[in-house]
Amino acid sequence: MKTPIQINSRFPQMGTTIFTVMSRMAAECGAVNLSQGFPDFQAEPALFDAVHRHMREGRNQYAPMAGMPELRQAIVDKVAALYGTRFDVESEVTVTAGATQAIFTAVAAFVRPGDEVIVFEPVYDSYVPAIETVGGTAVFAQLKYPDYAPDWAQVAQLISPKTRMIIINSPHNPTGSLLSADDLDQLAALLRGTDIVVLSDEVYEHILFDGEQHASLCGHPALAERSIVVSSFGKTYHITGWKIGYVVGPAALMAEFRKVHQFNVFTVHTPSQLGLADYMQDASRHLGLAAFYQEKRDFFRELMAATPFKLLPCRGTYFQLASYAGLSDLPDRDFAEWMTREVGVAVIPVSVFNADGRDDKVVRFCFAKKEETLLMGAERLRKAFVKNC
Repeated sequence: MKTPIQINSRFPQMGTTIFTVMSRMAAECGAVNLSQGFPDFQAEPALFDAVHRHMREGRNQYAPMAGMPELRQAIVDKVAALYGTRFDVESEVTVTAGATQAIFTAVAAFVRPGDEVIVFEPVYDSYVPAIETVGGTAVFAQLKYPDYAPDWAQVAQLISPKTRMIIINSPHNPTGSLLSADDLDQLAALLRGTDIVVLSDEVYEHILFDGEQHASLCGHPALAERSIVVSSFGKTYHITGWKIGYVVGPAALMAEFRKVHQFNVFTVHTPSQLGLADYMQDASRHLGLAAFYQEKRDFFRELMAATPFKLLPCRGTYFQLASYAGLSDLPDRDFAEWMTREVGVAVIPVSVFNADGRDDKVVRFCFAKKEETLLMGAERLRKAFVKNC
């Protein structure tokens, strides 16, 4: 056999995402997968019917690079109704191949080698690789256990002449914390007079609980003029595997975004876009999402009350953090692997979202599951831990 080609890896320390690792382990062990953030239930048949109709009608060729006009118009109308800002349908909205592609494209469009990008940790795992791929440097602000609120004084100290972008995420994955209107005001004050671009990951914008209102950058004039805002149809309509999202932002920023988008994706599946445009005409489908997931959150929290895990507040997203301090001395990654193999429930260790590996003995559960899935997972946890307490 010939000697394999020698590759000088550009990213020698970069491994496989924790979501792939834990989902694969869950499948191998027959564990209840409460790790990766995807529903185990179907979307409404009406959405599938709409896509099928457009397929049969012959709408199967390339969509325009920015997205089908029907879907872009539906997005513009939805954002205007929710946040009071009407973006231009031609120049200020782009349909993307999911939110992760949108985030990478935005970073690639604006971040140059040597630029710094401020991120908040625990930080979703795709942000830093995107920054480093284009030669930027991630600078870490802290969302500290247990409330995971931003420290704007710390952010002010981190801003430098090299700062090109700040990435924010609310509702926040993995912690379930939220940014408030006051947080946005403080961020706007810090950025006044700078050329810093904000990338706002708002994929869980419709999943907030207990009457909370989403503070979108779309609705904050001083921030909207310098921001690319990302959302996800996958999260909103239970179709994560379709990988369709969108971005909105001012025309000058969107023009730069599209320069990259046209060459790393070009366009997104046409009949799915048209089906989504039809489906969005009933606003109750996204307006009812908070109540739908609050019922699941409350059901899961009630089940978890029978275990010795300490549940942290969950104000948004479909993730529940829980402290296992007192249950085990294992580091959280080892604990998550032990849970998957020995208890039969897969979770995500939160330390993987910290650049320094800081371990507060907290794991993340996903409750975007059928009741029977949550019941099975909770029963396995109860059997494993209650008898040992």
